[in-house]
Amino acid sequence: MLKHHGVRRTHIHNVRLAVVLSLTAGLVNGEGLLGFSVLTTNVTGHAALFAENISIKSWATSWVIATWMLLFLGGAFISGLIIDVIGKNQRYSNLIPLTCEFLILITTGFLGNHFTNNLAVRQFFAGSLLFAMGMQNALVTMISKSVVRTTHLTGTFTDLGIELAQLIFSRTENKPELKSRIGLKLSIITSFIFGALLGAYAFGNLDYYSFFLPAAILVYAILYDVFRVNAKRYYRKMEKKIKIGTTVLGQVPTPALKKLLDK
Repeated sequence: MLKHHGVRRTHIHNVRLAVVLSLTAGLVNGEGLLGFSVLTTNVTGHAALFAENISIKSWATSWVIATWMLLFLGGAFISGLIIDVIGKNQRYSNLIPLTCEFLILITTGFLGNHFTNNLAVRQFFAGSLLFAMGMQNALVTMISKSVVRTTHLTGTFTDLGIELAQLIFSRTENKPELKSRIGLKLSIITSFIFGALLGAYAFGNLDYYSFFLPAAILVYAILYDVFRVNAKRYYRKMEKKIKIGTTVLGQVPTPALKKLLDK
């Protein structure tokens, strides 16, 4: 899901990535809006708010909104820098941004119920979530080569509309690829909206502890590839032993065969 790049990356890898991290972003979006009255997964709406506050000369609020937009940009920059410095094919280059995002979500969950009565603290938490979503968006974009976007739906809906139109008039041989791309977009949209609904419901019942839910999904995303790689190595090792055992069976005395397989 995270470790495959370039020609090794398949459609199913992108679908898994889209479902897991779009669900995470949807949860953060719903919980962030209810918890901080701020859209915490994209900057589109903040641009309009920034312009509005500039027009009414609300300079303090304008600076806060500008800082939020810069934090999203900073998160994307840091994530891209980490992946480029460590290397796109190194597993840990993908895990570091997700781990940082996990820590931000956990901190928000632990401290949100105690410190969010203060406006400045609420603005700080909102900014930290925007930073985390910037990291996630850059990570997903780089891994999937811009095929998957998980923190907002504007571009996804646009691409879906274009591809649905192309599906009507495309040649028969092109339809399977178009259908797979449409399925990917639908996976992103469905997961994000479901995450937002679940986040709103969870916040209504758990308050800021609801941020533990997207944090738990990130743990799954982080551990998925680790356990998958270890499982593959284990099965390959077992297959090798079985193959060796089959080859030498009947040619090597039993004690010698047992010693060989135990290596």
